[in-house]
Amino acid sequence: MLILELLKALLLGIIEGITEWLPVSSTGHLLLFNEFFPLNDPTPDGSFTMMLVEVIQLAAILAVVVYFFGRLNPFSKKKTKEERTATWILWSKILVAVIPGGLAVVIMKLLSQDIPDNPAIIALALIVYGIAFIVIERSKKNKVPKIDKAEEISYRTAFLIGVFQVLSIVPGTSRSGSTILGAMLLGVSRTAAADFTFFLAIPAMCGASGIEVLSYAKDVIENPALMFGTQELIILLFTMAVSFVVSLVCIKFLMGFVKRHSFESFGWYRIILGAILLAYFLIFA
Repeated sequence: MLILELLKALLLGIIEGITEWLPVSSTGHLLLFNEFFPLNDPTPDGSFTMMLVEVIQLAAILAVVVYFFGRLNPFSKKKTKEERTATWILWSKILVAVIPGGLAVVIMKLLSQDIPDNPAIIALALIVYGIAFIVIERSKKNKVPKIDKAEEISYRTAFLIGVFQVLSIVPGTSRSGSTILGAMLLGVSRTAAADFTFFLAIPAMCGASGIEVLSYAKDVIENPALMFGTQELIILLFTMAVSFVVSLVCIKFLMGFVKRHSFESFGWYRIILGAILLAYFLIFA
């Protein structure tokens, strides 16, 4: 029934909109969702669901663009010439940070290697990075960061943050978690780390979603049975709309949260979720 599938899509959009930006791993949450509320996938190999999960990230990315449009728009007439130049420089640093992840994806594609969404790997990644958040936050508690604004990040630091983002290839790691942790280890303040993570997500996730869409289109051409119908299109668009709205709310929440709190609470949440995942799949697998 379409109503039931739309309810699942509503939950999926909410989960994606929240977990894509909070450092808690969207993969771990989507794994749990798919375990209990799988979509009625019309494709024989489940490729529609895999494509949908990637594509709804575009809606989340649009939320970042909308939220930070004034700050990231190098053509704004409200900015001075110096401010527009500074915005272009910021974009050039973002593109430098994309390089490591892009190279990693290309190498994996050439080697035809994919890291499977293994529940044990996801659970362990959740726990390990949860511990890392707690340890790093406590070690940085009384230290003044060297970099207080995203615009102050150097090209070298931007590239190294991109290297940390490569770690998010492992399911359960969290793309935002990897880049935030990496930035903080490099002396970037919590707020600037969150800012740069959002900015870096725009080219990184657009690239990942684009690759998935092209891959799905190629599969459909080779096997028309993988093509989805009108109901699936409605579900896709609805999920994207929910993801966009929830992402806007979540981004606003996180930007306010990091100014007053540490990420330690997210660390504990990851550990608890990882333990639940590990126990569940060990018992019921």
